[in-house]
Amino acid sequence: MVSYKQADTLEELEQILDLQQRNLPKNISQEESTKEGFVTVEHTMDVLKAMNDMCGHIIAVEDNQVVGYALCMHPKFKEEIEVLRPMFKEIDNALDGKANYMAMGQICVAKSHRGQGIFRKLYQTMKEKLPEGFDTIVTEVDGKNKRSLAAHESIGFETLTIYHSGEKEWHVIIL
Repeated sequence: MVSYKQADTLEELEQILDLQQRNLPKNISQEESTKEGFVTVEHTMDVLKAMNDMCGHIIAVEDNQVVGYALCMHPKFKEEIEVLRPMFKEIDNALDGKANYMAMGQICVAKSHRGQGIFRKLYQTMKEKLPEGFDTIVTEVDGKNKRSLAAHESIGFETLTIYHSGEKEWHVIIL
């Protein structure tokens, strides 16, 4: 049975990084990334732990194994990950400085557990566990990641803005 909670051990953070590695474009085929989706950012343990210390990442666990995660990224980390800096700039512009949002830094469900409602439950748990004063979740999805865009739309995310950075089209979405 899958349970949901905030990550609180180094082992859980290591399992998040392992699941992340298994879903990066460099580690899966083009066909798989089109069909199954992919994650974009490759976190270091130092940044992942610092983010978790500020607001615990949401994890789905079965038999002591992380089978899904949604990373909580407090806006204070907007300068920490270079590829995400444009996203925070777009969010700040679109929200006109409104600061009570939490960025969902990345979401991933293990291939073995997809299609079981884990994605939806990770977000539900994230909303329940947001720190006091936060009432909005914002994230971005690569325009080529059709599976992720559809999944986010199905649980109520709406497009805040679309922008281009480098070769990519990014959809900034809000819940």
